[in-house]
Amino acid sequence: MVVLSKQAIEQFSLIRNCMPTTLFSGIPLIDLSKPDCKHLLVEACQEFGFFKVINHGVPMEFINQLEAEAINFFSLPLSEKEKTGPPAPFGYGNKKIGPNGDVGWVEYLLLKTNPESNSQSFVSNFGENPDKFCAAISDYISAVKRMACEVLELMADGLKIQPRNAFSKLLMDEESDSLFRLNHYPPCPELQALNGRDMIGFGEHTDPQIISVLRSNNTSGLQISLRDGNWISVPPDQNSFFINVGDSLQVMTNGRFQSVRHRVLTNSCQSRHSMIYFGGPPLSEKIAPLPSIMEGGESLYKEFTWFEYKKTAYSSKLADNRLGHFEKIAAS
Repeated sequence: MVVLSKQAIEQFSLIRNCMPTTLFSGIPLIDLSKPDCKHLLVEACQEFGFFKVINHGVPMEFINQLEAEAINFFSLPLSEKEKTGPPAPFGYGNKKIGPNGDVGWVEYLLLKTNPESNSQSFVSNFGENPDKFCAAISDYISAVKRMACEVLELMADGLKIQPRNAFSKLLMDEESDSLFRLNHYPPCPELQALNGRDMIGFGEHTDPQIISVLRSNNTSGLQISLRDGNWISVPPDQNSFFINVGDSLQVMTNGRFQSVRHRVLTNSCQSRHSMIYFGGPPLSEKIAPLPSIMEGGESLYKEFTWFEYKKTAYSSKLADNRLGHFEKIAAS
């Protein structure tokens, strides 16, 4: 990233900060070691579509090792980073988010969760020690995937769904279409001259998959939208994980859980690093409300495959309501 003029910065998405940003202390906190956590998970998914988990079982050494490797990678010259990974949309990206004109003050690595794919992507062209980076990615993804499946099974328990792996089995499937993303939001000191305006690091959107598991360093920037449309800032916590309900889980629960709209704002003086595991189903999987959720009620959504929904998601703008294409129109 280079220092930009005010005119150049204004080519990115800017929003007006009408009031000082405050960190919201009401984010649901779920202790996965507590026996009542399954009920708290359901409440959090219904009210926010978002929550924080502690006692998650992911070793801190895996978290710290991957963050260190990510910092090393993003510190490389741009010419070196651009050599990394397979063709778009995977591998390294800078500013451009998707193929439809969305941009943000961010650089990233987008990877498949297949360890062999990651190794093939990095061994030939990543820095001086690609094997170390690949090992850190593999260890981290394995641990976070395990935790994501535990969370999904606890959700099923809370909803009294049988079998309890109704959600988690889609992530455990050998053909699961899950992704992993490392984001770097460089500081932008020039923002201080923009008189109360913030620059978008990553624009508002919902995640199309089943579940997203986020961890970031101790730098603020993440915001979620409440049901009333107000945006709140999420206090950073580098030792915990934040979990988003995705669009697919919203459909599978027939709207009982709702995917959370979120975004990231750029920090004027600190780098923000985040790691996100996107747990997705196999491409051929049919996505529809689970029969045990329906209980004789009407489905709010047309059935679709994950491939169909993914195609729609990636052909739309970030902020679009992608599920709108699959909602059933109530009879007048």
